[in-house]
Amino acid sequence: MNQCFMDNTVGSLTQLQKSIIIGSLLGDGYLRILPSRKDAFLEINHSIKAKEYVDWKFHMLRNICISGPRKRKGKGGRIAYRFFTKQHPELSELQKMFYRKGKKIVPFNLQLNPIILSVWFMDDGARCGNSNFYLNSQKFSKEEQEKLIKKLETLKLKARLNRDKNYYRIRFLSSSILRLREITERYLIPSMRYKLGYNPVET
Repeated sequence: MNQCFMDNTVGSLTQLQKSIIIGSLLGDGYLRILPSRKDAFLEINHSIKAKEYVDWKFHMLRNICISGPRKRKGKGGRIAYRFFTKQHPELSELQKMFYRKGKKIVPFNLQLNPIILSVWFMDDGARCGNSNFYLNSQKFSKEEQEKLIKKLETLKLKARLNRDKNYYRIRFLSSSILRLREITERYLIPSMRYKLGYNPVET
């Protein structure tokens, strides 16, 4: 694992890679800077059930990684599947944008695009029945989630906060479900299409 933190990569991230990383940061991805290192690195960590998804992310980011994804046994017998990128100065810039005092925030200058939304939805999207589509955004405060709802409006998507026990999450209005599908379906990998209500093997 430590080898992933060693050498800085050379060259800039592509716009596609930046979008995938930002979508991951809105979801389950984390940026960290080790005390002895200059720049941040990205951790992608999902359940082994999402192996195809992690492999896809690694494939898209492999030029800034040293080693591929690996299984890791966690608490309660959970098997995680994860990888780390190298350090990268552009990741440090994103770390400054997305974190305050070690906690994730929503950057004021965040601009969503279809790829960012699609990755975010693959990370945090959920469906209940045929008409309820959510983003499990509970990691953010209520105020931060209200910012995200405003950001979604730039893609002509309408959403509201939905109370989930002691937390809130984002629920898309039924009038925006078709729009959500139009934006994201071309980018969702096969194993994640069920989140839009489609059969995972459909193309």
